[in-house]
Amino acid sequence: MMPFTSLQEVETAIGRSLTRAETLWFNYTANKSDYVLYCHNIPLVFLLSTLPPLFYLVMELIFPNYVASYKLQPKIKFSLYDKFTCYLGVMKTLLLTVVPMLLASYPLMKMIGIRTSLPLPSSMEVISQLIMYFIIDDYANYWIHRLCHLKWMYENIHKVHHEYSAPMGFATLHAHWMDVILFGIPSFLGPALVPGHMITLFLWLALREIESVENHSG
Repeated sequence: MMPFTSLQEVETAIGRSLTRAETLWFNYTANKSDYVLYCHNIPLVFLLSTLPPLFYLVMELIFPNYVASYKLQPKIKFSLYDKFTCYLGVMKTLLLTVVPMLLASYPLMKMIGIRTSLPLPSSMEVISQLIMYFIIDDYANYWIHRLCHLKWMYENIHKVHHEYSAPMGFATLHAHWMDVILFGIPSFLGPALVPGHMITLFLWLALREIESVENHSG
């Protein structure tokens, strides 16, 4: 929640006029707690687990020959029923694992210093932090993935993620609940090491999910 009651108070505190984006952010967040703002992650993750894979599905339906030329495993095809079943399973994973994990992580986000206040970060600050987040996430993901392909980890946990014989966007979060938690760690490691604004966190999680869907699109 903003420690100010009016735009004039904010402008006096930061010593300049607010940008349009800052005015919109103030008007939207002034009467909302930081916890409520952080919980915006929940509808965000549902949207990002639905719309990007849906884009690839629509592309396959409208331009099948064009898409097939880029497919890594063009001979393996999934029916709409297969994809819908996978999607329902992912929604279940989101409800039972991802949502509780996001709700439980709020105190950590406050502790590491994710802020919601004004002024908003500059474009350079956002871009530099996002670059750091991608580097940290990529490094941590590599080692966790190596760990998950050890015999016991693969047979008891990671094998679920490979149940589909070819990748597809909807299967991005088709995984054992422990897998989801393990691979969620790198996503929050960057913001924990280089904390920024809540908007940067939202943007990072959106870009990370879109990248993950693209990686699994086949």
